[in-house]
Amino acid sequence: MSERPRTPRPRIGITVGDPAGIGPEVVAAALRALSHESLDLRVYGDVDAVTRAGGALEGIATKPFASARVTPGKPAAGAAAGIVAAVKAAASDCLSGELDAMATAPLSKEVLGDGGFSYPGHTELIEEIAGEGRAVMMLVGRGLRVALATIHCALREVPGRLTREGVAATLEVMQRDLARRFRVPAPRIAVCGLNPHASEGGRFGDEEIRVIAPAVADACARGIDARGPFAADTLFHRAVAGEFDAVLAMYHDQGLAPLKTHAFGQAVNVTLGLPLVRTSVDHGTAFDIAGKGKADPSSMIEAVRLAVALAQNESSRGAGE
Repeated sequence: MSERPRTPRPRIGITVGDPAGIGPEVVAAALRALSHESLDLRVYGDVDAVTRAGGALEGIATKPFASARVTPGKPAAGAAAGIVAAVKAAASDCLSGELDAMATAPLSKEVLGDGGFSYPGHTELIEEIAGEGRAVMMLVGRGLRVALATIHCALREVPGRLTREGVAATLEVMQRDLARRFRVPAPRIAVCGLNPHASEGGRFGDEEIRVIAPAVADACARGIDARGPFAADTLFHRAVAGEFDAVLAMYHDQGLAPLKTHAFGQAVNVTLGLPLVRTSVDHGTAFDIAGKGKADPSSMIEAVRLAVALAQNESSRGAGE
């Protein structure tokens, strides 16, 4: 991340995401909700779709990227190039210091694939743009923070993707960014087991003994307060009760199902481990309700506000405060 002074008006880039989904609506609503806050908001993507959704763009800088005109609720592969270009531009502006942070509305992995792009999601795309660091996906909401050891892959692939080195490296990223960007002075990180009951000493699989427990030990040896592996079915209750500052889940739904049950609509997706601050909504494109006035913008609004807080924490740390 480029060295820069803390600005009175944080500069936040907002990407529209897939213009056929609810992205334009939640971005438009966020712009209205945040209009009285001291922010320099800049919109990247299909700005015409945001205007049609009621977005007030007067006085807001825009960087239009639209490779196809789409209809709400009707995803089109032709829109993929503009969607990707908008994300790349916002991320590049973060890296150059033109933005303090970025917040992203949802995109469709299927639309990207049909449009010729192989990115499984935002996280992998932004990791490629950053060119350095280890991207870790974490969702936060109502006091619960959940990161993932694996992200977008088939469930059958998860055991093979888990490695001792990878889990330990993810814990290191979590510890560093929780302290640096979230201002948690001594993060307590709980680690889920992969198997039921964290395998009951190897009875239901050996990933805990062979991979996860050694990774936790490696992290502890590096000064990280990592604990586990614990049975996932009770761990999230303990985290909500305040016993831990964050949880590392082994795969997508293991971590995000309880998080979204606990805080859906208020949760925010955060990318850790990269030299830029990026947040996102906790939901998808919702093509089925796009253009019907049913989209809830709460997560988009919270994503922008959290981006501001994380960027300011980062800037304060850089200034030696």
